[in-house]
Amino acid sequence: MEYMSNLCLLGMVVGMVGVASNPAPYFGALGLVVVAGTGCGVLISYGGSFLSLVLFLIYLGGMLVVFAYSAALAAEPYPESWGDRSVVGYVLVYSLVVVTVGWWLHWGWCSEVRTMGDKNLVCRGDTVGVAWMYSSGGGMLFVSGLVLLLTLFVVLELTRGLNRGAIREV
Repeated sequence: MEYMSNLCLLGMVVGMVGVASNPAPYFGALGLVVVAGTGCGVLISYGGSFLSLVLFLIYLGGMLVVFAYSAALAAEPYPESWGDRSVVGYVLVYSLVVVTVGWWLHWGWCSEVRTMGDKNLVCRGDTVGVAWMYSSGGGMLFVSGLVLLLTLFVVLELTRGLNRGAIREV
């Protein structure tokens, strides 16, 4: 289980380097999906299976909006890919920074901090948290849904343009 957790952490770092180093929005959105998936894998390794499923579905909905927004605003017919020289240079610099900072911080951290999940199978922490969120945090959940709906309309209005875009007259 520790190997899967380390693999997911490595996938998160690779996805973040991919997002930070790529100027094309298409590949940046793909990197965000990789980071979301591997981040939910880390949550699963710590015992939050239901929470990771809910977060993954929310992340995928958000990434769909971000991808639609970035694809509508990108006017490049041939965007730079991960194999271009400038992008490879950014990847090497960011990877060197990540490895250097990781090596520097490795000596100060202890490995006993990483524990795997809770052992209580009758009442898990993530399901109790979800029940508490719906009982005491229902108002905030409703406001968050309205904010996401408003964000969707703002993105659609921004990408509309003068005579073409996501919302057009027929």
